[in-house]
Amino acid sequence: MGWPFGNDRKLAETKYAGRQSATDAAAEQRRRGHRRSIGRTAAAGQAWEDRDRQQDRKGRWYRPAR
Repeated sequence: MGWPFGNDRKLAETKYAGRQSATDAAAEQRRRGHRRSIGRTAAAGQAWEDRDRQQDRKGRWYRPAR
């Protein structure tokens, strides 16, 4: 059969026709994981923006040491 590493797409096309290769499955899983974190990232960015705007509304750009 030959060395199985590195040619999983070729095996998927021939021996496992109709099934997804391991490389494609891993890539899809990475993409799904990336999309899953977008909401948390957006919420964190919005929270930072809200804090930044609130600080700007206070009128002072310098906060003295306590």
